[in-house]
Amino acid sequence: MKKKAPSFIFYITAFICCHVLVAQKSTLNQDIKKKSATAWSIPTAEVLNGGPGKDGIPALDNPSLVVADEVSPILKDTDLVLGYKNGNDIRAYPRIILDWHEIINDKIGDVALAVTYCPLTGTGIGWNRNIKGKETTFGVSGLLYNTNLIPFDRSTDSNWSQILNVSVNGALEGEKADQIMLVETDWKTWKTLYPKTKVVSLETGFSRSYGTSPYGDYNTNNDRLIFPVAKDERLPLKERVHAIVDGSDAKVYRFADFDTGRIVMDSFKGKNYMVVGNVNFIVSFELKEGNASKFEYEYNGTSDVIIQDGHSNRYTIFGEAVSGPKQGERLEPCSSFMGFWFSIPAFYETVVYGK
Repeated sequence: MKKKAPSFIFYITAFICCHVLVAQKSTLNQDIKKKSATAWSIPTAEVLNGGPGKDGIPALDNPSLVVADEVSPILKDTDLVLGYKNGNDIRAYPRIILDWHEIINDKIGDVALAVTYCPLTGTGIGWNRNIKGKETTFGVSGLLYNTNLIPFDRSTDSNWSQILNVSVNGALEGEKADQIMLVETDWKTWKTLYPKTKVVSLETGFSRSYGTSPYGDYNTNNDRLIFPVAKDERLPLKERVHAIVDGSDAKVYRFADFDTGRIVMDSFKGKNYMVVGNVNFIVSFELKEGNASKFEYEYNGTSDVIIQDGHSNRYTIFGEAVSGPKQGERLEPCSSFMGFWFSIPAFYETVVYGK
């Protein structure tokens, strides 16, 4: 049975909160203040009230899944999805659903995954829901930092920064979230790579206008920011980029760097990386010692294999060796994610590849 849709007043309130530019910084919710026995590791004056309140944007837990054909009439080829693969279990999390829920808590075999997505920064990041040996789920706190999502974990009620991948308040303050590699690409590319993929069903139990953004033209309008954040004009503010992060630093790669497809071998803060992409996706891997093979771009648009090395090992978009002497092994995913350009220098000292 579907949960009762929010009232008309709720929608009016949400519309006002989401679409009117905040002229001054908001204070924290009183209930957050009361329960905050520990300090915040980020400036509390810059933690803003996003409007809907705690759980006002409902996260999804253990969502229903359907096959690709069942969502194709609604999910457009150009719609973006966040994809995950665990063995033969392959799942797509559409951004048209995440726009309205922001967090999906899922379980794929032995992997407890939280798909966290912030519509305001365009950042989709996978977290392991096992924190300090205990499995938890995450919810939407309704708070923002640098216009980015602040999830909370339901085990300790600690608040987390999505882009920083760390708890910033509460009993777990300072605890890092273990990232789980997700691939962000358009629906057409994903279903071509993985035609047997499962997809989160649009029958979520909530009445929402999936396919219609609650933020209007926000994703494409570089002049429109709903909440205050520092602007770095080196790139268009809403350009989607791939960021590799290391400590307090980040390096950004643009789709323009990859044209129809290529491999970029690069170094950053003393580490070696392989960044692979085309006009539809960018993924990156850290190259460890002994991983000095010559890699060649092999993606042909039909198989999930994107790389081949000099020893005839062939690797998927998730870095899995599916043939060759290293079959069964995996390239090391690095700490990376896709997001709007402005969101990266708001959190990290950022360099741009090629500049």
